Amino acid sequence: MTQRVGIVGGGIVGMAIARALALTGAFDVVVLEKERRVAAHQTGHNSGVVHAGLYYQPGSLKALLCARGRELTRELCQDRGLPYRELGKLVVAVTPDEVPRLDEIERRARANGVPDLARIGHERMRELEPHVAGVAAVHSPHTAVVDFAAITEAMADDVRRAGGRVLLGTEVIGVRAGEPTTAVATAGGTHTFDRLVVCAGLQSDLIARMVGASPSPRILPFRGEYWTLVPPRAELVRGMIYPVPDPRFPFLGVHFTRGVYDDVHVGPNAVPALAREGYGWGNVSLRDTLGSLAWPGAPALFRKHWRMGLREISASLLKPLYYRQAREFVPALRPSDLAAKADSGVRAQAWSADGSLLDDFAVDQVGSVTLLRNAPSPAATSSMAIAEHVLREYLGVPAREG
Repeated sequence: MTQRVGIVGGGIVGMAIARALALTGAFDVVVLEKERRVAAHQTGHNSGVVHAGLYYQPGSLKALLCARGRELTRELCQDRGLPYRELGKLVVAVTPDEVPRLDEIERRARANGVPDLARIGHERMRELEPHVAGVAAVHSPHTAVVDFAAITEAMADDVRRAGGRVLLGTEVIGVRAGEPTTAVATAGGTHTFDRLVVCAGLQSDLIARMVGASPSPRILPFRGEYWTLVPPRAELVRGMIYPVPDPRFPFLGVHFTRGVYDDVHVGPNAVPALAREGYGWGNVSLRDTLGSLAWPGAPALFRKHWRMGLREISASLLKPLYYRQAREFVPALRPSDLAAKADSGVRAQAWSADGSLLDDFAVDQVGSVTLLRNAPSPAATSSMAIAEHVLREYLGVPAREG
């Protein structure tokens, strides 16, 4: 008898899992997505970078699945005629005191098998990016950019062609997990599944509570705001220019990315969002904000990162401060080069009760329900590899390639 599997969430990770299941031909797959389109939140609000695996702790799920996911993403784009542009990335040490941190990035990148990685000096940096400043860099020539929303749409088409269903505008309002079946309530009725996989992103902890899973980790939403370079000045950046990450902070910092359609983004920053889907300062949910403030880990997080938080909020509200951060890497940048802010994104950052921010991908299992509890960057790059991992390790199914 064919097993019926429900997927909660129509972002790229949920759709990749639905696609992998549907392509086996052994499952009746139904995707439940609350928005009227797929890729409506994190998937459709990022810079489109296909990461090569520079930053991640060797041996972590991020490191392992990013490498595999990069190859699968490239193959899918080639098969479907979707844009896949290897523009390359520079991770730049602006000053000599950043060089030891650059050494660590190079060590991790080589351990993770980043292809054709090169350590370069100032002269070679300027050949690749004529306007960049810095004393040293690592160059990842195969870091690429894509349209993740278009990839997700292609995956959804595969699900439908394989006989699965993608139900848009279908918000989950309740889950009764049980054996042998799990009932999922929506405004339009109740669906019954043999297995349920939750890939709900910004809502993942709320769905986890419906299932009866631990309330930890909670989702702490961080908004990333982008500026775009005015078209005549887009020539300042040929590919991607990134800072050396500061290990004291959980985010990369402002960087430059030429997108798949040749728009150049500056950002993102990372400011606490005042709602789970808070794409601007005007989007406020008292329930979400008070819930975050009441979380047991809030005091510890505040003590550890309040300086960074103050800096990021200030740069969000004051363009000159944002510009000053960006200009460190491209001194030719002028304030007028930053056009109106582009669409913001909100990152679903998992947050433990002790105040720590989860770094690696995290999956829970409650009976017949599989929950993705933390899937930050590089989840979009890794989506098809995450699908293979979930099918193999949690559903007992070897994923079909391609």
